Amino acid sequence: MTTIAKFLAVNIDCAEPRRLAEFYAAVFGYEIQYVDDMYAAVGDGTMTLYFQANPDREPAAWPGPGKQFHLDVRVPDLDGAVADYLALGATRPEFQPGEGKWVVLADPEGHLFCVCPTRD
Repeated sequence: MTTIAKFLAVNIDCAEPRRLAEFYAAVFGYEIQYVDDMYAAVGDGTMTLYFQANPDREPAAWPGPGKQFHLDVRVPDLDGAVADYLALGATRPEFQPGEGKWVVLADPEGHLFCVCPTRD
């Protein structure tokens, strides 16, 4: 029998852990659980995002083969959420697949995430 694991967290390499912790705390409504120059954490008691300092990390080109992962988020108001996240420091890449069904954004350090509307 295989040992069943419980999902703990996602770790994201970045140049400025504090900056990304503040960004994602605002996006998800999470509390900042820990922050220093090398490491930060945000979460809601169930899900946690960790940010680990890696000053040499470079964002993957989009579109391109270097992207290794991205986050998907669901929101009740797609246009309003995109405007909010852009105001927090996200950017909107020119390439947008999905024919308007979702919006691809990049966080302040270039990690991609898709903003998807709630399902009807």
